[in-house]
Amino acid sequence: MNSKLMNFYKSHKPYSQFLLFGIILSLLPLLVNLGLVKYSLLTTVASILIYSIVALGLNLLLGYSGLISLGTAGFMGMGTYLTAFITADLGLPFELALIISVAVPMLIGVLTGLVSLRIEGYYLAIATLAISEILRKVFVEFDFVTNGFSGKQAQYPKLLGFLQLDRNGTYILIVFFLILVMVMMHNLVNSHTGRALSTMRGSEAAASAMGINIYRHRLLSFAIAVSFSALGGVLYMHFVKYTYPNAWILMLSLNILAVIVIGGVRSISGTILGAFIVFGVPDLILKRLPIIGSIDGAAYIFNGLLIILVILFYPNGLINMRFDIQRNFRKLFKRGEDLNG
Repeated sequence: MNSKLMNFYKSHKPYSQFLLFGIILSLLPLLVNLGLVKYSLLTTVASILIYSIVALGLNLLLGYSGLISLGTAGFMGMGTYLTAFITADLGLPFELALIISVAVPMLIGVLTGLVSLRIEGYYLAIATLAISEILRKVFVEFDFVTNGFSGKQAQYPKLLGFLQLDRNGTYILIVFFLILVMVMMHNLVNSHTGRALSTMRGSEAAASAMGINIYRHRLLSFAIAVSFSALGGVLYMHFVKYTYPNAWILMLSLNILAVIVIGGVRSISGTILGAFIVFGVPDLILKRLPIIGSIDGAAYIFNGLLIILVILFYPNGLINMRFDIQRNFRKLFKRGEDLNG
């Protein structure tokens, strides 16, 4: 009986960890209301969680499929403009806006996947960057829909047509979608599809020999990555309530890529850690330091140096630092036992 309980716990351990993580994150609005933490912390953490959702999609594309994209910012921006137009201009429900704002970029992602069938590597990165820049140009020129450089506004979402969320409620919604995406990622990478993507990343020739449909899996990975980017854009729009073209530039795509490199490729928890370091540390720590905080671009310098250090010492991401810490603790305890013995 004990062995059955242990096997049940092991098989469901990731889900319980995700749930516990979500519960902890959901306590933040309560701490803000009690005055235990500053209100600005809620905005920073919400941004970290949104970018975590986006980075999880890119991690699937890069870490498991071996494909690189620099168009993340463009697809995220597209999600913001679509949901703002559908909810604010057309007055349609948030749920419908969410579906359309994810489905349309996902369709473009599939078309991008078709491009990846012909090119790869640096050429694919440049092609996705070009798509992102085209989208940003659309955000500027189609001002009758996007308001051009003036930007576009939206409101906090209204669920089911009557449940109007405030800032705290929208934050809880972001936490819900993050946990949902984490569960989806865990199930996907541990499924037959995830193993097929990993095989394809190692060797497409070997994957084809094993009967894996390279074309289908490439399109699938691009579709999922873009849909997560668009989902992040929708949540961003209804939390920040404002979007403008210059928010969706190459630097944002590079920061999302830095999240994966710093946190850990092929790691869900590593992606969350990377998002906290890239998007949280500059606001929570660097800007509060006496001298460094007054330097423009200090965050970019920090991210660049950190990427170099991670590549040198932890090429699989900082999430793997825990193994070194555990190893050192075991050595310390063993040395203590030897001295006592």
